[in-house]
Amino acid sequence: MEREKKIIRTSVIGILANVLLAAFKAVMGIMSNSIAITLDAVNNISDAASSVITIIGTKLAGRAPDKKHPFGYGRIEYLSAMIISVIVLYAGISSLTESVKKIIHPETPDYSSVILIIVAVAVIVKIVLGRHVKSVGVKTNSESLINSGEDATLDSIISASTLAAAAIYLIWGIRLEAWLGAIISVVIIKSSIDMLRSTLSQILGERADAELAREIKETVLSFPEVKGAYDLILHNYGPDRFVGSVHIEVPDDMSINRLDELTREITVAVYQKFDIIMAAIGIYSVNTKDVDFMKIRDQIREAAKSVEHVREIHGFYLYEDKKQIRFDLVISFDAKDRYQVYQGVVDKVKEMYPDYEIVASMDTDFSEE
Repeated sequence: MEREKKIIRTSVIGILANVLLAAFKAVMGIMSNSIAITLDAVNNISDAASSVITIIGTKLAGRAPDKKHPFGYGRIEYLSAMIISVIVLYAGISSLTESVKKIIHPETPDYSSVILIIVAVAVIVKIVLGRHVKSVGVKTNSESLINSGEDATLDSIISASTLAAAAIYLIWGIRLEAWLGAIISVVIIKSSIDMLRSTLSQILGERADAELAREIKETVLSFPEVKGAYDLILHNYGPDRFVGSVHIEVPDDMSINRLDELTREITVAVYQKFDIIMAAIGIYSVNTKDVDFMKIRDQIREAAKSVEHVREIHGFYLYEDKKQIRFDLVISFDAKDRYQVYQGVVDKVKEMYPDYEIVASMDTDFSEE
């Protein structure tokens, strides 16, 4: 799989670069008695470990579906991204602890031109590495690589700050290393918490991307018999791995054979274009025989849309023989009390059509922006 190869290749580059940088910085940190450079070396080791975890996570996530996990192992990538976030958090807390110790018991650093040149080169390497890793992560939709790339960018800032602290010490004799290390540690901790929060959000399940949802609905609506596409749900089983469902509105006089063909055609079209399996396609029938249907539907839709937080009415059907009006009412998550909004609309429709039984379902737009 091309995506897997790109992720692993990028991770291997990250491992090699970080191990070499860690070795150089560890030696330079000990030689110069610099806590900032030594902590920087520790950061590089944590980055290398993150790359190893990314490789393992990607390999495991690429396993084929089986009886126990019929939807595959794609979500392992989210777990590996979470582990990387925890490693970065641990590195930040450890470096903060060491920095505070050095603030309480300061030591005099001993910089040389060779040490500073190596640190400067490390800054450049980390900037290039961070941008490359993150760009590949974005292209392959790998949260682990994106987290690693952001961490590498933070490391370049750490190294650059170390150079600044060294320059201040050499020019003015002011020792800021430990204080600088503490500030950087706080930045690392905050970054790791943000990464962890983002990954946990994905594991919990986020709404579908609005643009992707729009494109899928447009594909479904490209079939002439489909009068509306609603209730699109995309279940995420890993990066770019979705299983979906949707409701479609079709004329109530469509034959069952044609309806079967239509749902199969939609399933194939969505899969070919988006690589998404539509596990279910629900059906809403549209009145074709009742001449008053359009008038009543438009009146109810206008009345509902006048209520704040009502996003949409669909699945509308009029049973004249049973004196029943049926529809689904989509209420926005922005409403403080969604049920209260729903009940208000239902009551309004009942006042408009007291001779009809109103059967309304409160619905959710899972791709709401």
